[in-house]
Amino acid sequence: MSIACYRFLPFPSPNHLTGLSIAVSTKKLRTRKPITYALDPNVTDVDHRTSFQDYQSLFVSQRSETKESVSLVLVEGSIPSDFPNGTYYLAGPGIFSDDHGPTVNPLDGHGYLRAFQFGNGSVSYSAKYVKTEAQREERDDSTGEWKFVYRGPFSVLLGANMFGNMKVMKNVANTSVGVWGHRLLCFWEGGNPHQIDPVSLDTVGEVDLLVNHNRNYKMGMDFVRMFLKHLLLGVFKMSEKRLLSHYKIDSKRKRLIVLSCNYEDILLPIANFSFYEFDSDFKLVEKKEFSIADHLLIHDWCFTENHYIIVGNRIKNNGFGPSFDAVMGHSPMISTLAVNTDQQTSPVYLLPRFGRTTTGRDWQKPIQLPKKMWVIHVGNGFEEIDESGNGIIQFIASASSYEWFKLHKLFGYDWRSGNLDPSFYSVVEGGRGEEKESISSCPHLFMVSIKLIEGISSLIDVSRIWNRPADFPTINQIFSGGRNNYVYASTTVGNTRRPFLPHFPFDSLVKLDLSNGSMVTWSADDDRGFVGEPIFIPRKKSTKEEEEDDGYIVTVEYAISKKMCYLVILDASCLGEVVAKIEIPKNLTFPLGFHGFWAEK
Repeated sequence: MSIACYRFLPFPSPNHLTGLSIAVSTKKLRTRKPITYALDPNVTDVDHRTSFQDYQSLFVSQRSETKESVSLVLVEGSIPSDFPNGTYYLAGPGIFSDDHGPTVNPLDGHGYLRAFQFGNGSVSYSAKYVKTEAQREERDDSTGEWKFVYRGPFSVLLGANMFGNMKVMKNVANTSVGVWGHRLLCFWEGGNPHQIDPVSLDTVGEVDLLVNHNRNYKMGMDFVRMFLKHLLLGVFKMSEKRLLSHYKIDSKRKRLIVLSCNYEDILLPIANFSFYEFDSDFKLVEKKEFSIADHLLIHDWCFTENHYIIVGNRIKNNGFGPSFDAVMGHSPMISTLAVNTDQQTSPVYLLPRFGRTTTGRDWQKPIQLPKKMWVIHVGNGFEEIDESGNGIIQFIASASSYEWFKLHKLFGYDWRSGNLDPSFYSVVEGGRGEEKESISSCPHLFMVSIKLIEGISSLIDVSRIWNRPADFPTINQIFSGGRNNYVYASTTVGNTRRPFLPHFPFDSLVKLDLSNGSMVTWSADDDRGFVGEPIFIPRKKSTKEEEEDDGYIVTVEYAISKKMCYLVILDASCLGEVVAKIEIPKNLTFPLGFHGFWAEK
């Protein structure tokens, strides 16, 4: 374990933002030299091959499920007395290859829900697959045999039925998990969530949150839209709405907020967004609909007191050749789309939550970020009033460069070999001789500030707040939608122990203090260790006034050299010494998880 402290220029408060210049250059990208890769699975160098195998080891299928919860063993520290009773749930894929040869992208792996139950100083563990319709069809319960029949949007079933296989969009319920209104739900990017029994982890069934709330088209349903709608729903068996896997919780108003899109919009230069806000009884209390004249693909977003915020990732249809190959099953279906690099900016849409915008401005006119930023995850957003009476909106996002982001290569998936190629995240610009690395394929953390003046909105500043690759920005959820000072994220500190995997997977956590410019990092023990997403857990309720960082951070450490997983608890105030380290039994070691959730008992 290693700890490092840093200082960076503190991000200004709203009262000090007036007159700041934009921190990102608007110059056109220079012509790039040919690109070579820093990692090749076929090289003979031992370090290269070890790094390649380490990356594969993060995505080894775990077919075992727990029939009953298993007591876990502490290998370091102890569970603090003020650590609350509750459950840490972690969603993610569990299987990547079947018993007949085909492999899939991690994004298409069936959801494998993990649960760590804390109570009275002890921890128990359980894990089960989410029994979606596709999972029941692809796994024989009587024999335990897996046979992939769904292609999935990001995969190719080599050696399986490809031609004429219209089973593309399989709901794998593997992306995120959350508890709301006494329901435990597993979400996926493109379908309904699945309700899970919080104790047994048995699947209750699919839940249609949008039933009776679907969009009534106010725009003319032209022939193209109608054709695509019937094609996607009738032939490819997609649903009418594409519910995003990232939901938000408004702690102040006690609301669950979800966002959906129309499936046919993914092929059209128009994006229809519908926001739904539910109370704790899942009663719909607010619904807003917006149509934006742009071809966008959104994975995450945020909200403030009065706005929903979307950063538009621009896409385009990839032409006849790639689309034909994809339809025929020779490349992933996502290959029908490509990142649109034609424009030099990224649009930010400030959409009013309640009625008209607070400043009377036209929400259809986006604020343009002077950089092509492909936003992956969006952290907290909030709005305040400065000394001049103008509104200020700030939010944090993790973003990659459009130049390197490839939809069909996420996680380095190579459908031809069935391997995951980490060189996707380790690009050397100009060749090895120049030793100049470009880390644009990996996300970085940015803070965006926007001024709201009567009738108009203007960008004040967009700046990188951490100089290393980082993702999964998280906060104390009690402060969601309001001003926060602390941000936690997964990152890498450029460890020389891993020269051939320098940027991703992440091996450290970082805490950023936006009020004074300080930051501290914590790194995994193992020389070949990686970490997952950080989750903030408040301490047990006390009589004193709660501080924003008064709690704990939990994450999973993947110790590849030991072929083990550990649940690590850190003090959120300092990310110092490990508070507790809990071992998962070796036979239950699981692959890299995606997103988690803490549910207090």
